Amino acid sequence: MSENCSHDCSSCSENCSSRDKKSFLKKPHELSDIKKVIAVVSGKGGVGKSMTCALLAAAARDKGKVTAIMDADITGPSIPLMFGVHERASGSENGILPVVTQSGIQVMSMNVLLEDETEPVVWRGSLISGTVLQFWTDVIWTGVDVMFIDMPPGTGDVPLTVFQSIPLDGIIIVTTPQDLVGMIVKKAVNMAQMMNVPVLGIVENMSYIECPDCGRKISVFGDSVVDAFALENGIPAVAKIPVDADLTRAADSGKLEEVKNNYLSAFFDKITKNMNI
Repeated sequence: MSENCSHDCSSCSENCSSRDKKSFLKKPHELSDIKKVIAVVSGKGGVGKSMTCALLAAAARDKGKVTAIMDADITGPSIPLMFGVHERASGSENGILPVVTQSGIQVMSMNVLLEDETEPVVWRGSLISGTVLQFWTDVIWTGVDVMFIDMPPGTGDVPLTVFQSIPLDGIIIVTTPQDLVGMIVKKAVNMAQMMNVPVLGIVENMSYIECPDCGRKISVFGDSVVDAFALENGIPAVAKIPVDADLTRAADSGKLEEVKNNYLSAFFDKITKNMNI
């Protein structure tokens, strides 16, 4: 505790021992029903975080779970595109209703609120964080077994808001094989530890290319270190996604739900084994 402590945690950014970790948690909409919440994070952009989030949601839906995605990447939303969602969200006097994908995944994203989905969102951090919080408090999420939150990269305003304001059951970290990215993703691990949120698993995207002729796995970015990284940091589950042109085409054409080879299906089973989902 700082010697200048005012004992008013609402106006303080210090992470001291006297702070009640639950003091900032916000309740969801009174009509919402959400059982488990998992955030998908990365230390930097461009590692496939949104793809990972979408594949996890598709895997959960394939297993019969009522699934939702909160797209917290306000300035770079890509979740609606991957699922072929272009209509705008609707609402009533009770609250905002998420859009629903072809297979039944509930989605809320900045792109489903804009008149023109190509319109840029040029906002300051506080407004962006407030909008993400409204996705939690003002949207009516119906009977959700598991919600995935697609976070913006890094450890800035929005990740801090989500960690402090939404009751997370855990996070999944996305990285790529490069050592530099491995160093950066350590920041996400440390942030989770600071906020007392468990790291459920780590996904290494662009892990390898599979030869179409012989099936040999080629590590184009060097040997993977994700297993050693997970062991070193006590992360219980690991998954590897290859460079897959079919997967990219499906995402670009809004048909991710139709992907037959979901690389994260077994990973989803492992991370949720003891979560009663």
